[in-house]
Amino acid sequence: MRVVMVGTGYVGLVTGTCLAEVGHDVSCVDLSEEKIRLLKDGVCPIFEPGLENMIRRNAEHERLQFTTSLAEPLAQADMAFIAVGTPEGEDGSADLKYVKAVAESLGRLINKDMVVVVKSTVPVGTCDIVEEIIDRELDRRQVKHQVIVASNPEFLKEGDAIADFMKPDRVVVGLNDFTAETAFRDLYRPFIMDDQGKLLLMDRRSSELTKYGANAMLATRISFMNEMALLCERLGANIDKVRLGIGSDARIGRKFLYAGPGYGGSCFPKDVSALLKTSNVHGVELKVLNAVTDANERQKNLVFQKIAQHFRDLSGRRVAVWGLSFKPGTDDVRESPAKVLIQRLLDAGAFVVGHDPQGQANFAKEFGEHERLTYAESAYDALRGADALALVTEWSEYKRPNWDKVGQMMANRAVFDLRNQYESYDLISRGFHYECVGRPDSRSLPI
Repeated sequence: MRVVMVGTGYVGLVTGTCLAEVGHDVSCVDLSEEKIRLLKDGVCPIFEPGLENMIRRNAEHERLQFTTSLAEPLAQADMAFIAVGTPEGEDGSADLKYVKAVAESLGRLINKDMVVVVKSTVPVGTCDIVEEIIDRELDRRQVKHQVIVASNPEFLKEGDAIADFMKPDRVVVGLNDFTAETAFRDLYRPFIMDDQGKLLLMDRRSSELTKYGANAMLATRISFMNEMALLCERLGANIDKVRLGIGSDARIGRKFLYAGPGYGGSCFPKDVSALLKTSNVHGVELKVLNAVTDANERQKNLVFQKIAQHFRDLSGRRVAVWGLSFKPGTDDVRESPAKVLIQRLLDAGAFVVGHDPQGQANFAKEFGEHERLTYAESAYDALRGADALALVTEWSEYKRPNWDKVGQMMANRAVFDLRNQYESYDLISRGFHYECVGRPDSRSLPI
């Protein structure tokens, strides 16, 4: 099948490359000449394990092409995907300007019957808008083509996106015209050979809401466990034990039940906010999700409160922060809990040294310069003369540090572990002050 993928961001690039991997002919289109030049040279503009090699392999086999021109590949395509960004607007709603711009371009260029697929995460009713724009542009040209607009949300975890796409839990497709069902079955058959029932067909609005609902549910689990962790600290219980007990219930499961510094990234904060905005517009109060957002903002301040309580005065103190991306396996720093921590440390007069295996450049670009904020080339370099170490992102290289070396490099042996990666007895026996989240070795904070 011949596919045009409009947008070479995270979703568009992973989707287009994985479709090419199973034999589809994919053309990825982007307005950025620099990004297209890099991709043609086999350089992936984002960090996603395994993606760059897959891009190079499929480009060499001529199944994957990159261009800034939409017209030529669209003329031969069976399907056109819209996979552009939907950034959060000032009011919390999803900004659809890029989606609308692509719809207008498609309407001006489509020269045959076509299936247009909205892959971007969009509010309920967006496919209706895309359909109206395309129909309007076709009418202006006085041409008649059957253009079916479908919803096909992505469910990709950054850091594990290729596995998620190649072996999906489900593929959700929203159609109001089910004559396009065969096209989607042909497109996704290689990915669901083990179970054709993984292709879930529904109406477009249900499909659009499924994406927001899934992310909102996962965000809710995270915030719930973070609140349980706060209660564990007060009661002397252990959140790691509680998590195992809760997660052993088959109705609940163990995924997304880890306490930590709060959720971040490009999806959960934006999607929860957009869903709340949609609900407000339609007069439906989502009390649970409002509480989820409030709990997450409070959790992002947790580690700063622990550090501030320990030192009392942070002015002139030096704090090393391990992990700047919102999760391991990605260079994405959007809504990273490290941003909140570092900003509060700087506001309190501290010096901060950050380190991240992949996200350092993006963090420096997004956060901006500050005279008391620097970055280290290695995790250990960040510790030189540090009064405290804060583990924010659980990258593999941080999991088993040489604590003798750590202790020698630090001015004060204080470790604040937001991911519960370390054993308190081991650190305390070596003379470290150690605090984590929701375990008996955490210090109780006012709730």
